[in-house]
Amino acid sequence: MKCESDIIRVYSLLLRPMSDDTKSETKIASLRYAGGEAFVAESQSGHAIVTSFGRELTAPSPMELVLIALGGCSGADVVAILEKKRQRVTDYRIEARGERRAEHPRVYTKIEVIHYLRGHAIEPRAVQHAVELSETKYCSVSAMLGATARLSMRYEITNEE
Repeated sequence: MKCESDIIRVYSLLLRPMSDDTKSETKIASLRYAGGEAFVAESQSGHAIVTSFGRELTAPSPMELVLIALGGCSGADVVAILEKKRQRVTDYRIEARGERRAEHPRVYTKIEVIHYLRGHAIEPRAVQHAVELSETKYCSVSAMLGATARLSMRYEITNEE
């Protein structure tokens, strides 16, 4: 049984700020066990998603959600940059492929992000620049994963007439 001083110590740890940096931003995700092999997660913005673990995946696993986050982050950057460059994209798909090590913790060691774009007279230099900016400057998920995994991004363009 925990004594009162142990509980107070836990609360004091929780009440300390995560960072002394006054310019930092704290995000909160809340997860509730849903039974079986699933959690329901709710983001700070109020959106919910189910995540699954174990043998019978009934929803994306936490590690699959990492790849989804990387694709979404990079894709948002690329779309915004290409819009500013007035590129006429009619279809855009992203595929994120991750290799994980065999031993625990099974972190990603290599991740490749492939951007498939279709549109009218899309300039390869514009796409290359957008992908590079996302990977090296704007995508926070890419920056975080790049600390532990070898990241690479490439693109394929299909021009329509």
